[in-house]
Amino acid sequence: MAQINIIQSLYKKCNIGPDHGTSDYFTLIRELVRLRNEEGSKWQKAIDQVYTLVMDEIICNEAAPQTLVKFGTSGWRGMIGKDLSVRSVSFVTAAILDLYLAVDTEPELAGFLGVATLEEAKNRGCVLGFDNRFGGEIFAGAVTEVLRGAGFVVHYAGECTTGVLSAAVLERGAAFSINLTPSHNPLEYAGFKYNAADAGPAAAELTSRITSRAQELIAAGSSPLVHLDKPIVSPVERADVQFFDGLATWKSLVRKNKSVHGLHYDEIIKRFGENDDIVVAVDSVHGASRIHIASLFEGIESERLIQLRDNSDVTFNGIAPEPSSINMQEVTSLLAARKETYKVGAIIDPDGDRIRFTDGTTEISMNQFGAMAYHFLHEVIGRKGMVAKTVATSNLANRLADVFGEETFEPRVGFKEFKPVIGRALVYFEESDGISIIGHTPEKDAYIGLLLALDMVQTRKQNLGDYLAEIEKEFGAYYPDRDGLPVSLQGEELMAALAKLEKYDVGVDVLVGGTEQRIAQVIDIDGRKMIFDDGSWLMIRPSGTEPKVRFYVESRTATGTAGLVQAAKSMLEEIGLI
Repeated sequence: MAQINIIQSLYKKCNIGPDHGTSDYFTLIRELVRLRNEEGSKWQKAIDQVYTLVMDEIICNEAAPQTLVKFGTSGWRGMIGKDLSVRSVSFVTAAILDLYLAVDTEPELAGFLGVATLEEAKNRGCVLGFDNRFGGEIFAGAVTEVLRGAGFVVHYAGECTTGVLSAAVLERGAAFSINLTPSHNPLEYAGFKYNAADAGPAAAELTSRITSRAQELIAAGSSPLVHLDKPIVSPVERADVQFFDGLATWKSLVRKNKSVHGLHYDEIIKRFGENDDIVVAVDSVHGASRIHIASLFEGIESERLIQLRDNSDVTFNGIAPEPSSINMQEVTSLLAARKETYKVGAIIDPDGDRIRFTDGTTEISMNQFGAMAYHFLHEVIGRKGMVAKTVATSNLANRLADVFGEETFEPRVGFKEFKPVIGRALVYFEESDGISIIGHTPEKDAYIGLLLALDMVQTRKQNLGDYLAEIEKEFGAYYPDRDGLPVSLQGEELMAALAKLEKYDVGVDVLVGGTEQRIAQVIDIDGRKMIFDDGSWLMIRPSGTEPKVRFYVESRTATGTAGLVQAAKSMLEEIGLI
């Protein structure tokens, strides 16, 4: 009886009733997950019942999304049911197809799409998949209905990771991919990623058109490509889609291009299987990577290959499902207790496009690992070429490139910004734990990062922390950090507030950790990056995926990072954002 009373009270608190629009399902789910964590599985039935209501909202919601559809740095993200519904996902799919319907009369689109005609796009088709988020399969059903209704081939992977779907575009010769994922966003989010024929995040010239056209279709409530009177079924129930093994396509691409990037997939895995002195622990945080890890290691059955959080849980047990230091603790503790000499630990986000590492002693974010990957490919594997990293990323890679006599490409945040140097840069990576390499996909991919880490440790016979220390001893140490703060301002109001940071220009002194630091350089290609005389820097920019302002810092001393973080917060407080 006590449990029933608590549930009734929570339903009232969260306004759960016949009107989906005012029902706060995910606040309720979070409360129930908290109770499940404290008191056990007796709360699971209540959680399942709420998700039944969410599914009804996904299917039946006829209202426009509560926030306007907008493709940011990595697709469109919004609330499950409230923003992403069968209706809205169908219209967004139709907006994408409108690009291909226009290519015959607007040939300038061909260069961005990677197809020359509508007929070519239909025949090459779409690679389709989703991560472990609630509703992924029914969203995929809505996408499939629109695609097949318009005569497009559908290559269906089911639950899959972003990097694998990107590889499938290349290996299957598809015209584009759709991945229903919000990446690392919290449990209440769903998302929609679209990649064109190059298999990388779509160019702004495409996403801006998708955004505007989707908003038009949703407002109008109609499209010749969308038939909302038809019942939506899972793609697995259809006879007109092409099913394929996503990970097999990924392996095929890596093997085929080993002469380009120098990673010998089968040899790397074979060495792991034969070496009793190395252990690998992978935390999938309940995401899509959990279904691939065993196969990624070619089915090696060994107690030295450990999977954590490898069960399906759309609530992520209440945590933020991202490769963070907090979430890394279980992997770190596990490896610290292992007897093996060599230890590779990794945490991967739900759609498998972000990864962070540990060796049980040292945590290694992509700021460091991206530079290590560049050093490994350039100096150990023997490949020559430039490095590409976003402007918010550590300058350690810049230092390596300077010493190697190579270029550094440093664009704004967003993996699609690397398009100009795909095939030229040995490594391209961003501060938010995303990486890819030459000869692989132009999309960030946790699996290629994991393969790189395993090769580094086995080839050098050295743990990742020791490898990093050796690089820092030779090239200098860098100490990056980042954070984000929620803000109520959006759009033009937010940009107007951030414009007040222009007062922090070259020559201005800023109090950092109790000491005045003078700004030596300002980079304003994506937010505002202020570089000080001592080489330390801080950067502030609006998030492209969440209602947040993000800030990034880097010190040249271990103790200097905290002062930079505080300086960034002080700036945001001064302009009224916190």
